[in-house]
Amino acid sequence: MPPRPLLLALFPSALAALGCLSSTPSPLAPALRGSIGVPHDGIITDAAEMPRQGEGYVLLRSKGARWGNPRLVAAIQTAAREVWRARPGGAPLLVGDLSAQRGGGIRGHRSHRTGRDADLLLYALRPDGRPVRSPGFVKVGPDGLAVVTAAEGDAPVKADDAYLRLDVEREWLLVKALVASPEANVQWIFVSRWIEALVIEYARARGEDPELLWQAESVLLQPGDSSPHADHLHVRIACTPEESIAGCLGGGPYWTWLPRLPQLAPAGDAELAAALVGDLLPGAAGDSAAVAAP
Repeated sequence: MPPRPLLLALFPSALAALGCLSSTPSPLAPALRGSIGVPHDGIITDAAEMPRQGEGYVLLRSKGARWGNPRLVAAIQTAAREVWRARPGGAPLLVGDLSAQRGGGIRGHRSHRTGRDADLLLYALRPDGRPVRSPGFVKVGPDGLAVVTAAEGDAPVKADDAYLRLDVEREWLLVKALVASPEANVQWIFVSRWIEALVIEYARARGEDPELLWQAESVLLQPGDSSPHADHLHVRIACTPEESIAGCLGGGPYWTWLPRLPQLAPAGDAELAAALVGDLLPGAAGDSAAVAAP
């Protein structure tokens, strides 16, 4: 029988070959737990439910997709609370979709399948600087301004409510709290490049830590395969080392400041065959060992 370390190193490859990483845990893969698969093709077990409201935030839709990896749920709650306490008197963060309770596809999203994604609406101000609760997914232009239009069938928007501007200060505090969180492991914050520029320039003018600024600039990204995300932040967290062993996979680069992932030792064809066959067949262990011998 091949040594246990070799079997552990080959285990994820064997599961991938069997097609188990994007399906539910089964007797073939009993160790798969938590965020399983990649964000656009996977599921989640043991998801945490985002409470409908908390200090500094409220859900956009109380019956929406509100489950996620416990780290993501905790990170959003903590970040919203930090913004609320740093700048009291404002409007709460509106939290959009996370994932379904057991993951998988949900309407309107290609990802959000493994509990590692969440949509956070933008903080808003009136033109005179008064904070106001975001009316929803309102697109912000390169000048930081947004025009609010009524949805079909709604009453006309009042003149005082027709224009908003991005609350850059609170938006930076939110990004800062998420990126600086040691538990969150933020992998991406998808947002339009002009909102990124407004937020980063504000932080740079404040003299924020250059290391933190570099990390924020690294994770802030306008997606190339969807809308520019000019009306919300799409936060995605990376797998932890423990989660990667339990079935969590990829979805982008793994930044150098995040905890180091387990490294799999390379294995040749003979070792792979020995690990897969093992002692399931009579004499297989001996035959495989003979094949593997130089």
